[in-house]
Amino acid sequence: MALEHAILVSLTEHAGTGYELARRFDRSIGYFWPATHQQIYRVLRRMDEAGWVRHTEIAQEGRPAKKVYRVAAAGRAELSRWLAEPADPAVLRDGLAVKLRGASLGSVDDVLKEVERHRAEHATRVEVYRGIQTRDFPIPTMLHGRELHQYLVLRGGIRAEESFVAWCDEVIEALRKDDR
Repeated sequence: MALEHAILVSLTEHAGTGYELARRFDRSIGYFWPATHQQIYRVLRRMDEAGWVRHTEIAQEGRPAKKVYRVAAAGRAELSRWLAEPADPAVLRDGLAVKLRGASLGSVDDVLKEVERHRAEHATRVEVYRGIQTRDFPIPTMLHGRELHQYLVLRGGIRAEESFVAWCDEVIEALRKDDR
């Protein structure tokens, strides 16, 4: 998937400025497809030039006009084409797993500390996702369409993070036993 497609999906949900889109990425879609603010602005310009999005300029007092982006017909066509295209299976590329595999070549205690740090980060992410679920999807059985799709992505994120936390727990326990 390219950042362009993540932006198209986000803009079909709500038109917005580059700044608003970057904030949305920080709070939502960016958990699953991260991008810096600079990347988002650069890609928006490219998408505008390609005709995938169109913008309306809104004058602001004492500041440059802001551009509000919407998906254009060509962008909807691209999104339809991309949605029909087979997606590659997810590939786990994880530096922590490589460190764990090589732990005996250095300090196992340092690797253990790194696993504990990762566990804490992922546990925090689980709580953030659960908070989003409680706030945005209090009655999942009532969801349909776009909201159901957003909820299902969030559930996938929760399950993946819970699984990673459980794996970290397993690694921590095994490394501590091995250290005895």
